[in-house]
Amino acid sequence: QVQLVESGGGLVQAGGSLRLSCAASETIFSIGTMGWYRQAPGKQRELVASITSSGGTNYADSVKGRFTISRDNAKNTVYLQMNSLKPEDTAVYYCNAYEGDQFGYLEVWGQGTLVTVSS
Repeated sequence: QVQLVESGGGLVQAGGSLRLSCAASETIFSIGTMGWYRQAPGKQRELVASITSSGGTNYADSVKGRFTISRDNAKNTVYLQMNSLKPEDTAVYYCNAYEGDQFGYLEVWGQGTLVTVSS
């Protein structure tokens, strides 16, 4: 089973940038979708960005133009570059690996990394 470890979270002022990393224990090349989710206190977990094995990306409307998801297959790592951060971006960010079809799916989550954006 692939294991995911997030890093890069921390405290940053509004308008600043952070880059989150999700290191996988094995190749992510063939994993259907790698994604970043976040969850703030009292709120539901939401998809922030995802990237497919073919390189297609998807972003939440709230982060479009500010966040960029990318991958380095050689390092088995997915990144989330976060620019122009806002206080409302404050959340625990989780890395996710998903592989599914019409018969079922497999899903793995990292432990999360906290991002705090101060005003």
